[in-house]
Amino acid sequence: MKVLLINASPHKNGCTYTALSVVAEAVKESGADAEIFQAGGATKGCLGCGFCARTGRCVTDDCVNEAIAMLDGADALIIGSPVHYAAASGAATSFMDRLFYAAGGKLRFKPGAAVVSARRAGTTAALDQLNKYFTINNMPIVSSGYWNMVHGNTPDEVMRDEEGLQIMRTLGRNTVWLLRCIEAGRAAGIDAPAPEEKIRTNFIR
Repeated sequence: MKVLLINASPHKNGCTYTALSVVAEAVKESGADAEIFQAGGATKGCLGCGFCARTGRCVTDDCVNEAIAMLDGADALIIGSPVHYAAASGAATSFMDRLFYAAGGKLRFKPGAAVVSARRAGTTAALDQLNKYFTINNMPIVSSGYWNMVHGNTPDEVMRDEEGLQIMRTLGRNTVWLLRCIEAGRAAGIDAPAPEEKIRTNFIR
């Protein structure tokens, strides 16, 4: 089993990456594979063009399509973002909008989690924003012993956030535990629920 971790920070080796690295190490120590994918350059937002509905790929051929190609080999998704103005980064929002429009079907019923990094505040608002992608797509959310956040202005400061690091380790272990539960369920003949045909209700008719 494999966990794909997305670094949606513009800083490839910054605070968000540091947090994700701790999660990834705990995943590996728990017996699963982990890969961190740099997506901080996904600054172009969704165009609403419908290209992905026809092809399963985004019309903007960048790191989003690279990630889509990796989803078949991934059993869980963890998105990491810095906090910008009490919200996820613009890159995280652009990436997740386009990824879920183009490849939501590949993610359905796979566990998901969000990790945020901040100097001081805005973390819970950013977590709430990112978790909505999972809850609209039938994805179990992996939790930890506290909200999935670290604090620090530099990677070194993040590594001194002992509580934050513990949260990251717990998240990594919990992710693998949930994947093993799902695997055991499949072996026992328990499949994911069959989806109903989508109902869309417009409030203005």
